[in-house]
Amino acid sequence: MTTTETPPAQAPSNRKWVALAVVLLAAFIDNVDATIVTVALPTIQKDLGAGFSTAQWTLAGYALAFAVFLITGGRLGDIFGRKRLFIIGVVGFTLASVVCGAAATPGVLVGGRLAQGIMAALMVPQVMAVIMTTFDQKEWVVAFSMMGAVLGLGGVSGPLLGGVLTDLDVMGLGWRSVFLINVPIGVTAVALAAWCLPESRSEQAPRLDVPGVALVTVAALGLMFPLVQGREQGWPVWMFVVMGAALLLLIPFALYQRRRHERDGSALIPPTLFKHRSFTAGVFVVMLVFSGITSFFLVLTYQMQLGLGWSAIRTALVTVAFPIGIMATFQIAWRKGTANGRAFVALGTSVMAVGTLLMILLTRTQGQDLTWYQVAGAELVVGLGMGLCSPILTHVVLGDVPPQDAGAGSGVVNALIQFGTAVGIAVVGVIFFSLSGSGAGSRAERFSDATAVTLWYNVGVFALVALLSPLLPGRRPQEAQKGDAAADAPADAKAAERVVPTDAE
Repeated sequence: MTTTETPPAQAPSNRKWVALAVVLLAAFIDNVDATIVTVALPTIQKDLGAGFSTAQWTLAGYALAFAVFLITGGRLGDIFGRKRLFIIGVVGFTLASVVCGAAATPGVLVGGRLAQGIMAALMVPQVMAVIMTTFDQKEWVVAFSMMGAVLGLGGVSGPLLGGVLTDLDVMGLGWRSVFLINVPIGVTAVALAAWCLPESRSEQAPRLDVPGVALVTVAALGLMFPLVQGREQGWPVWMFVVMGAALLLLIPFALYQRRRHERDGSALIPPTLFKHRSFTAGVFVVMLVFSGITSFFLVLTYQMQLGLGWSAIRTALVTVAFPIGIMATFQIAWRKGTANGRAFVALGTSVMAVGTLLMILLTRTQGQDLTWYQVAGAELVVGLGMGLCSPILTHVVLGDVPPQDAGAGSGVVNALIQFGTAVGIAVVGVIFFSLSGSGAGSRAERFSDATAVTLWYNVGVFALVALLSPLLPGRRPQEAQKGDAAADAPADAKAAERVVPTDAE
């Protein structure tokens, strides 16, 4: 949908760079928060006396809330002002971090994580919108390059911070500092945003689709709750009924979206996007990739800490091999992937499957003698594969989407990335925690067996994506020139477009 922008109040040239630092600070804490918690999960679970379902909700709840409200967060910024929504999001995220850090019960922690996800959905879409409305087009490359660097730093530092803060027991806070570290950052970001961030909004922004959000929220929770809680409650029949009803609810949701789109074009998920077979296949592929990668690290975190008895900081140091692998192949994907993006998706996910198979083989053959460099080696291979496919994945999926629908398509893709993450955590959690929690043998043996069996899910997911990649769009002739020109621009700038989208365009 074409919208008319209200230009932001022109900030002094030096102040707009401070504004960039502010929005990147918020993007950084969101990116860190997605990875910092995983390493601390076993300690959190032990300290709160929680079950494995709490660990799943702590990760999946954040991603689920983020997914459901991401598109709406972008529209709220268009309607009420991006500066206003950014500040509201940062304040809410900071307060939710306090709730998580002070949680005395599993329920409070999960509630705080859900709130964090909602507030991140208000905050994150404004980041790109602020950059694009504050800076001249010739400055975008610099701004997005800085954004890519910050997000890359967040991906690397998240696990390290989680391990260091948990093991060092800073100020006696233990794992709670993983959440409370957001407080001084959030306070600083709010104070600076109020001073230097220009306001902007769209004068013809789409209306909010409140019924659509309600329907998709009920459906998502109806699917997720049984998956996460079913094992601990013995899989009663009513849980299967709820899952079936949640899937059936997608039918009236789709019909409602079609009617709303035909009426005023304000559907939460524009149905016209799915007229493109490549987009339909693409969003399924994206969900599969991210359902596999996050759950891969959930399994390894529990295997390393509870199965092998490693500390949180040792686990974190080993996990750094993954982002190192991404950085090693990231530039290759951006510079060469424009020629045939789907081939890079197939290659990348095939390498990820090989890395996961290597982890299974090492777990089976080494058992309790598994070394840090063996785990790091397998994670490095998975990272190499992720670096080959993730930088261009969203752009490949959107390859056949008309330019006027690109903003909406990007919002849908990134919401489904988060939803795929949540579903992957839930499904893998069912398999892994069922196998590791019962059976013969010591705990270490159970965790090793559970790891080797569960990771076959991840192998299957990555292999399936490689097989489905021919359904993704190839490069069209008019995109070839753009792709060749884009390859000369800094890769981190374009990576930022993938990581922090908005439907504000």
